[in-house]
Amino acid sequence: MTRLFHVSDVHFGAEDPAAVAWFRDVVAREKPDAVIMTGDLTMRATKREFDEGGAWLKSLGVPVTLEVGNHDIPYYWDPLRRLFAPYSRYAAVEKMIERPLEIDGITIVPLKTTARAQWRWNWSKGRVSTGSLRRALALVEAAPRGNLIFVAGHHPLIDGGSKGTAKTRRGDVALAALADAGVHAVLSGHVHDPFDMPYERNGWRLRLIGAGTLSKRTRYSPPAFNEIRVAGDRFETLVRTMSDQPVHPISEVTGAGR
Repeated sequence: MTRLFHVSDVHFGAEDPAAVAWFRDVVAREKPDAVIMTGDLTMRATKREFDEGGAWLKSLGVPVTLEVGNHDIPYYWDPLRRLFAPYSRYAAVEKMIERPLEIDGITIVPLKTTARAQWRWNWSKGRVSTGSLRRALALVEAAPRGNLIFVAGHHPLIDGGSKGTAKTRRGDVALAALADAGVHAVLSGHVHDPFDMPYERNGWRLRLIGAGTLSKRTRYSPPAFNEIRVAGDRFETLVRTMSDQPVHPISEVTGAGR
C-alpha cells in the first residue's frame, strides 16, 4: 500500500505551532511515500515565512511537491512585487514548487490556479489559465500507462465540497479537460476544511479531494491533513485531525475511472 499525506494552508506567519509539530512528528513516525502540499505555505509571502516553511518541509525527509497558493504571492500592499517579481522570495522552497512526482504507480501533476492579477476585486480566488492547463495536460499525457494520476492545485476547481468557496475561473473547463484526459483525482486546499466528492463526465469518474489547514485560521473543522491510501487502482481518503476523532474516512474505498 502507498500512503500520501496531503496537507495545505499552513500559513507560516499564522501557523498553529502545535499542529505543525504534530504533522512533522506523524511524518517522522509513519514515513509516508510523499507529501503533497497544495499551497498557502505562507501568510504574507515574506522571506522569513518562506524560510521557516521551507525548513519545515525539508525536515520531513520525504519527497515533497508544493503548489503556490494565493497567500504565497505578495498582496495588495506590495503591488509592484506582486506584478513583476512575485516569486523572488521562493528560494527556500524553489525545488519543491510545481514538482511532478512518480510514486509507485502514481503520477502527481501540478496545476497552477493562482494569478498575479484578475478582472475582479478578489484576487484570492482561483483562475486556471490556458497555459497552466496545457502544461498539466501534457504531463498527464506523458504519464506511464496504467498509473493513477493525481492533479494538485491550490484552489478547488468547482465549489460544492465545503462551505468555503474558491470561485475558480475556468475551473469547470479545466476539470472537464482533466476528466477527458483520464485523471483520477484533483487535490486542493484553500477552503481550510477537508472534503472528498465525486465528479462524473462521459462515463468517467474522478474525485475532488480537499485538505484542511494546520494554521490558526480554522473554519469548520480542527487542524487536519489528509492521508490517501492507495492499493492498486483503488484509493481512499482519511482525515487526520488533532481532535477526539483523530482518524476518520471521508470516502469509500473505490476505484476511480469507468
